[in-house]
Amino acid sequence: MIDKIVDLIRQYDTIIIHRHVRPDPDALGSQGGLACLIRDNFPGKNVYSVGEESESLQFLIKMDQIDDSIYRNALVIVCDTANRERISDERYNNGAHLIKIDHHPVVDSYGDPEWVNTESSSTSEMLCSIFRSHPELTLSTEAARLLYAGIVGDTGRFQYSNVTSETFLAASELVKRPFNRQAFFDQLYERSLEQARLNGYVLEHFTLTEEGVGYVKLTQEVIRSYHLTSSDASALVNCFSNVAHLKAWVLFSEEDEVIRARVRSKAPVINQLAAKYHGGGHPMASGATVGSWEEADQLIADLRALCTQ
Repeated sequence: MIDKIVDLIRQYDTIIIHRHVRPDPDALGSQGGLACLIRDNFPGKNVYSVGEESESLQFLIKMDQIDDSIYRNALVIVCDTANRERISDERYNNGAHLIKIDHHPVVDSYGDPEWVNTESSSTSEMLCSIFRSHPELTLSTEAARLLYAGIVGDTGRFQYSNVTSETFLAASELVKRPFNRQAFFDQLYERSLEQARLNGYVLEHFTLTEEGVGYVKLTQEVIRSYHLTSSDASALVNCFSNVAHLKAWVLFSEEDEVIRARVRSKAPVINQLAAKYHGGGHPMASGATVGSWEEADQLIADLRALCTQ
């Protein structure tokens, strides 16, 4: 699979890399890390990273703005995106060839090849296999920084159960490059004063049920009172994750027309529940969307039932 992807990269002069909407560190780390890896080893190629900007993660990578004509005869690679509906920038299908690289369970099969490894902690970890299996390829400091960011983001700083010995082997290769890890962590976990105060609101107002389900509902009114966006609020999903007797939790953040739900778990598998509510993701970390607070209550009820099984 890796050899086929490398061969395709060699064949195309223009390569455009996509990832999912509302990107997290793994989406941007894998996208940017792959772009760097290609540029460093194939300097004659035109490589672009596209999608909406993430204000809080612009220290990782900024997006390229390209014309539709660039897609003609281009190789398109989509990173860290389980289904086509969530790919940022709908032009992904306008290229000459499409590749999928992802670590989520397959819910939408696309791309040739479709490289999916659900045993990997992150798409960024998967991409480390490319240079590790091809010693002729070089790994720059910037590529290492971005791939490390993706691994750290999706493993919660190596705390989650998705961490394996392969994760540590990949990370050990990356930290051999002299990027500033302290500066990276400072930027990744920095919070604005407004987010810090909303964090206090969440800690004061979340509910913990007898089944071990935690939840908090953040309305637009509450979010805007802190001069924040729904995306800013969603970043606080784990702020009460260390509370005793907590098995699973969900943070709801209201947008203009929908309510985003960030669902996390320590025990029950939750991605099938998320799929029921127009979402999906990993067994222990998923996202969903509900259309009303009544539907949010139904999701909470389903999560409570799941925690009693």
